[in-house]
Amino acid sequence: MSSLRHFISLVDWAPEEIEALILDAARMKAEWKAGVRPTPLAGKTLGMIFQKPSLRTRVSFEMAMRHLGGDAIYLSPQEVGLGQRESVADVTRVLSRYVDAIMARVFAHSILEEMARYATVPVINGLSDDEHPCQALGDMLTVYEKKGRLRGLKLAFVGDGNNVATALLYICAMLGMDFAIATPPGYMLKEAVIERGKAFAARSGSRLLFTHDPAEAVREADIIYTDVWASMGQEAEAEVRRRVFPPYQVNAALVAKARPDVIVMHCLPAHRGEEITDEVADGPHSVIFDQAENRLHAQKALLVRLLAG
Repeated sequence: MSSLRHFISLVDWAPEEIEALILDAARMKAEWKAGVRPTPLAGKTLGMIFQKPSLRTRVSFEMAMRHLGGDAIYLSPQEVGLGQRESVADVTRVLSRYVDAIMARVFAHSILEEMARYATVPVINGLSDDEHPCQALGDMLTVYEKKGRLRGLKLAFVGDGNNVATALLYICAMLGMDFAIATPPGYMLKEAVIERGKAFAARSGSRLLFTHDPAEAVREADIIYTDVWASMGQEAEAEVRRRVFPPYQVNAALVAKARPDVIVMHCLPAHRGEEITDEVADGPHSVIFDQAENRLHAQKALLVRLLAG
């Protein structure tokens, strides 16, 4: 049986595997801060395909490979023309002969699934319209650092039921963390996503709450999380969303309804003054820049698992 693993969706991995990645990431971060510089991926190269622009995904993956002794190649939308200039299957088969793994940041999740069918090297989801699993790994590393545990905490997501919210539901439900989400009517997570989250929660003991009331969602929350109201590819909806989402802003009044030691998270980029205020983003509860840093270390753990075993 082939040992080839992909990281397309969190649901393809067992909860204990996800937890092990987070613990590995914490250890690798501590080693790096202490000046320990192992190079388990010396001679390895990551090919990075981008349909969507990125700051954190590109730099964190590129620096992760450098930290581990490897290299990374950035491929822009113009260079590849994924599915337009050249078919997804052909791009994948060619890259598989050049590099040791492929990270792709795409619009349609089906592109990643097609890449996984044709790849002979690991494929990593750097973001799709359906899910952002690498973000969730870095987020859980951050929660673990700040709270010392994951199980039994409560994360409240306030805003759009998008790809980030999907990944957070999955990872919380897998790891025994309670998850609440408050969205405007019509912007809730997809029903299939909710059902899958419920299945994980039934096994782990997580409690789930799906509501339209932000105050209800953040009650007794240890973590409040938000994201932009309109993601890339939703620009045409931006004006409508700006009228719908203001009651879902994470501001000081909403933060005050959570636990006194609540931490506030945002995957960035932030539209300050919309989904989050400057007062909160730069305030004492915010850990948003620790989150951004932890993308690097979580992805190091993932890359070592996929490429070094």
